[in-house]
Amino acid sequence: MTTILEMQQPAKCRVRVWFGEHVIADYTSDPEEASDYYAAMTRRFAGLRVTIEPVGELVDAVADDDASDS
Repeated sequence: MTTILEMQQPAKCRVRVWFGEHVIADYTSDPEEASDYYAAMTRRFAGLRVTIEPVGELVDAVADDDASDS
């Protein structure tokens, strides 16, 4: 018998709005709020690329280390 393991939801998701190669909006929140924000930004900036990606704990730890080095 094979069981399918549930995929763990990321703790946070990051939504970014891109104007070419430049990020003009950057938002990080829990997956539910980030999904709502993504939908709103997609409607608001219909001609621009909008991305949503999970933010892992490892990524957050690296960002915290970079901030403390300054």
